[in-house]
Amino acid sequence: MTDDRKFEIVFDTELPGTPERVWEAVTKGTPGWMFPTDQWPDVKTVEEYPHHLVSRMDGPDGWFNQLEHVLEPVDGGRARLHYVHSGIFADDWDQQYDGASKHTEFYLHTLGQYLQHFDGQPVVFTDIQAPAASQTPDGFARLKKALGVDGASQGDAFDVEVDGVGRLTGQVDFSNANFLGLRTVDTLYRFFGRNAFGAPVGMTVHDFSGSGDSGATAQAWGAYLGKVYA
Repeated sequence: MTDDRKFEIVFDTELPGTPERVWEAVTKGTPGWMFPTDQWPDVKTVEEYPHHLVSRMDGPDGWFNQLEHVLEPVDGGRARLHYVHSGIFADDWDQQYDGASKHTEFYLHTLGQYLQHFDGQPVVFTDIQAPAASQTPDGFARLKKALGVDGASQGDAFDVEVDGVGRLTGQVDFSNANFLGLRTVDTLYRFFGRNAFGAPVGMTVHDFSGSGDSGATAQAWGAYLGKVYA
């Protein structure tokens, strides 16, 4: 084990919620903007509510994964977040670092969307993976084109009919070469172009409608992705 396998990803941003609300979101509310983390065997090495939180997991041979959140209040009921993700990558350092750092920007953006539009609401979370055929260089571009948002920019309105899923209407809240965020009145749809990092395209659905069904959502979107990459 050598030090060159260590990494550190630092990100500073301002969020539309008080430090107390951000703390709640990053500890108990992760299904609303990222994925459920309640089963992680992490240890809170620093827990100074609501300003400083460090969560760490340790493993064999010096392996570790650590998340640090430093929160400061900002006028208008907002918070400034200093975020540090550090640890050790076992293999493919460059690709893993590139993927993790780009995911960080998207996840923290989604945290802001959650805090602004859905903070504290019950959520039904669903994770769906596209077929292996999505791992081609143009895999994510194919999905954006199929959704009819390949030419859309962040802030644009969208109105699309997704085969087997239904009509989706709302705003494109994030869009770049690797990630896409669509927000409707009651749902956050997150699309991940992980084909750029050696994995299949993926997506998550964060349903705040009160009538979400994870099994039905996975089936409908899974069938859709199967058609896109057939």
